[in-house]
Amino acid sequence: MPADAQSPSGAGAPVEIERKFLVTALPPDLDRRPHGPIRQGYLAVEPGGTEVRLRNRDGRSLMTVKRGTGRTRVEVEFAIDADAFERLWPLTEGRRIEKVRHLLPADGGRVIELDVYGGDLAGLVTAEVEFSSEAQADAFAPPEWLGADVTDDERFKNHNLAVDGMPEGLPAAGAA
Repeated sequence: MPADAQSPSGAGAPVEIERKFLVTALPPDLDRRPHGPIRQGYLAVEPGGTEVRLRNRDGRSLMTVKRGTGRTRVEVEFAIDADAFERLWPLTEGRRIEKVRHLLPADGGRVIELDVYGGDLAGLVTAEVEFSSEAQADAFAPPEWLGADVTDDERFKNHNLAVDGMPEGLPAAGAA
């Protein structure tokens, strides 16, 4: 989350400003970019966009609490030790996703986080870009290989993917 992002409520809580896209044509050099697996599960998913998430990536375990809908949401994230992660992980059963995240450079020094999902979500590929302000998010011109903007489509929120599975009628990744 950008350090200078401000809470939509003005209360000083950290926020995440992010746009999310479907990817139907993979960039040709994807495997040469930094990437790694992510295990992610949800301890709680509440109506109105509140979620409590566990994530293990690159040997680091994190707990994240998010609140809100759309592209600007409150986000609080902190490290937890491996033992705590393993004790909490069984509580996420039925609300998990697995994916490989690829990091790709974008204009303005941004990073596109391209996620290739596995398991029950195999075939789904999305990309997320974080911003420091709403104005930056509005001004972002996505590269040609990014598909539809699904930022406001609740079906593509990771917590909904973990609970509800694959949205119907998606084009396969790599289909131009």
